[in-house]
Amino acid sequence: MVATSAYVYNNFNVIMGFKSRLVKPFAKKVSKSIRTWSGHAPKSQEMIFNKLIKEARKTAFGKDHHFQEITSYEAFKEQVPIRDYEGIRTYVDRIKEGQADVLWKGFPAYFAKTSGTTSGVKYIPITKASLPNHFITARNALFHYFNQTKHGDWLDGKQIFLSGSPVLTQTGGINTGRLSGIVNHQVPSWLRTSQLPSYDTNCIEEWEDKLDKIVEETIDQDLRLISGIPPWVQMYYERLLEKSGKKKIIDLFPNYSIFVYGGVNFEPYRDTLEQLVGKRINTLETFPASEGFFAFQDNQKEKGLLLNSHSGIFYEFVPVEEIHNETPTRLSIKDIEVGVNYAIIITSNAGLWAYNIGDTVKFVSKNPYRLLVTGRIKHFISAFGEHVIGKEVEESLMAVARDEGIRIVEFTVAPQVRPANNETPYHEWFIEFENLPDNLDAFAKKVDRKMEQQNIYYEDLIKGKILQTLKIRPLQKNAFRNLMKARGKLGGQNKVPRLSNDRKIADELQQYLHQPNNLSLK
Repeated sequence: MVATSAYVYNNFNVIMGFKSRLVKPFAKKVSKSIRTWSGHAPKSQEMIFNKLIKEARKTAFGKDHHFQEITSYEAFKEQVPIRDYEGIRTYVDRIKEGQADVLWKGFPAYFAKTSGTTSGVKYIPITKASLPNHFITARNALFHYFNQTKHGDWLDGKQIFLSGSPVLTQTGGINTGRLSGIVNHQVPSWLRTSQLPSYDTNCIEEWEDKLDKIVEETIDQDLRLISGIPPWVQMYYERLLEKSGKKKIIDLFPNYSIFVYGGVNFEPYRDTLEQLVGKRINTLETFPASEGFFAFQDNQKEKGLLLNSHSGIFYEFVPVEEIHNETPTRLSIKDIEVGVNYAIIITSNAGLWAYNIGDTVKFVSKNPYRLLVTGRIKHFISAFGEHVIGKEVEESLMAVARDEGIRIVEFTVAPQVRPANNETPYHEWFIEFENLPDNLDAFAKKVDRKMEQQNIYYEDLIKGKILQTLKIRPLQKNAFRNLMKARGKLGGQNKVPRLSNDRKIADELQQYLHQPNNLSLK
């Protein structure tokens, strides 16, 4: 019986091995195409812009904004102002009421349903024309990784995608759901045979119930690729180890070779996740959103993500400090500068026109166009004009943590504008530590010095005694998980904002503070 099982298992692996061999030449072709279009990004962008204007001239939006008169990017900027979801809500409402040819030809294939802090529930259109941007880009990023690294064995085992439910509802006759659930419906049959979790499990809404079922389905599988938001992947790892009694994930999945993520900076999670895995795993960073798939890691050795400049999206970039101006500077890709923090604006074949997606980026290269995601426009601190962004707080904290041998589970930062006892204002850092610094005050001062090096405005405020140095509030174990659970946002694609310009999250976290006489994390 044992011999028979071994024979079946070995032959199964031989058969499955054909996947990577079959994909290899296609991966090479995909990689060559990426190198070609990434080398001619401004030209690709010009072609996409012209095509978008031409194809949408007879839509309601095109007629309202005189697309028939737009023959250049300069004319487009005059006719089409930058807008957020509130700016297209009336058009989306018309689609929901059954009108065709509103933002794009015909009807959207889907609505990606998201929640916004100012707009409530948002319905982002995904058209038949824009669907390839989401799924094909994800596929191409993986195939390009295969060709670049020669590591394609992840195709010959199982892959797990920790995502939202694929259950779709109807909104005005249009299939509606979370983006991750919509994309799940586009997975081809040849890949679906090795995809986990099962459809039924993926449909479970309650994250902890879903996680238990995912662990049950995957604990004895040959997992080779894992994809998801880092904090929820960490929960998955911990639950696997708890259930199996193993010490490291690599003991469960010896062929695990690639971790795919997006949406958050991986570095704050790297040490903890690698400790749980038992070794360093190759990573593939992506930059997806309901509005489009904007960039992906194209090189394991170079910094930054390759802008997806050849996939139905025309990009504009606005210097962050101008984004709230009535007439901000709007730049196409050929005019951007390396090292400048920009708000990213998109026009796409999903019917989004000069749409502010809310993310900020900074280019690190123009040949090819590679960028870093630096944060969210609404996720910043500028209570005193300092305009601190996510990238700055992440890099400052993690640099000191690495030097001190401290592991961070999660954190967020908020301004304390009106401290008690007439104290000078300060930035308040709420941190869940895996292991506490021996001297928390000394640790905070080192982080503060890093912040001053990162942000000259912050440094001026500290030296001018407008702000005092930052204060760190240690949190109880699982504080952020408990916060997200209380908010009904545990798991899926939900993320904790790294910083806020108000006190909403800070106030919610007060109940999870450690008592001064008990700083144990256990």
